[in-house]
Amino acid sequence: MDTVLGIDLPTWWFLLIGALISGYGILDGFDLGAGALHLFFRKEQSRRIALNAIGPVWDGNEVWLVIGAGSLFAAFPLVYGTILSVFYLPFILFLVAIIFRAISIEFRSKEEMPWWRTTWDISYSISSIVISLLLGLILGNMIQGIPLNANHEFVGRLSDFFNPYAGLIAITVLSLFMMHGAMYLIMKTEDRIYAKLTIIANNTSKFFILCFIATSLATLIYVPHMTAIFKAYPELFVLPVAAVLIVLNIRRSIEKRQYRRGFISSAITTALLLILFAMGLYPNLVLSNVDPRGHISIYEAASSDGSLRTMLLFAFIGMPLVATYTVFMFWTFRGKVKLEEHSY
Repeated sequence: MDTVLGIDLPTWWFLLIGALISGYGILDGFDLGAGALHLFFRKEQSRRIALNAIGPVWDGNEVWLVIGAGSLFAAFPLVYGTILSVFYLPFILFLVAIIFRAISIEFRSKEEMPWWRTTWDISYSISSIVISLLLGLILGNMIQGIPLNANHEFVGRLSDFFNPYAGLIAITVLSLFMMHGAMYLIMKTEDRIYAKLTIIANNTSKFFILCFIATSLATLIYVPHMTAIFKAYPELFVLPVAAVLIVLNIRRSIEKRQYRRGFISSAITTALLLILFAMGLYPNLVLSNVDPRGHISIYEAASSDGSLRTMLLFAFIGMPLVATYTVFMFWTFRGKVKLEEHSY
């Protein structure tokens, strides 16, 4: 099998797709969280400020999801086909929610009637919550495994997706995004909405920590295969310890009103949790909870070495460009939000 810098090509693509998903979780996570919090703002001006805080960046953040999905299709077509088939209904709901979220942001400012803007405010908030919950639901099922037989065919029922563990992961993801979004909005606002957001950030961080503790205990008890790698390689235990310390630092930063540090800590927390998820899966991408022969490894699902090598070259060129564009976008729209004539 071909290698690059001593790492085989399927593992390179496993790492690259993980990086793209982490980027999406960090970047779209805060604007999904801002959307989930939107109805907490009662005044029209506050809602406009919150919307304009994410207005210049929300669609660019979703580029990471598009590239991640495209990379999964190109590098691991078997996994792409299996996941879309298994999670057909959740992904359809996910796409519908993304569409309604986009049109809610764009349509809201087109008319000034209160009922019009309230309708799109509700649509924007609900769609953001639904997207967050669906992402968590899919993640929760991926962690504990999917009912696949030896031929990678789904042998479960739709109700299997809505299990307590996946529900707990879904709520945890929503709480993380709400906390992440609250701290982003704090950095972009001032005056009364800033004061309200400090209270929201304090409450959402407490809620997230409770969810984090419950999820950690549930994973240790009910999903022991996710911790097997730490028994095999004890030195890797530094990563879950780091995750706990960074979560505690979020609370410390909020109490000291160091919201930029808190935002950075919540971004690192998002990345670390996804890294721990990936470590629990590797070298598999999909786990079967009914037949070990149904597991899909990166080596079984990978495209040909020639395809992976060619695409890897483009990835090494394209990903830095996307990252540079993202940094440029946030630098251009840095600072506090000021409402103007053409604002949302």
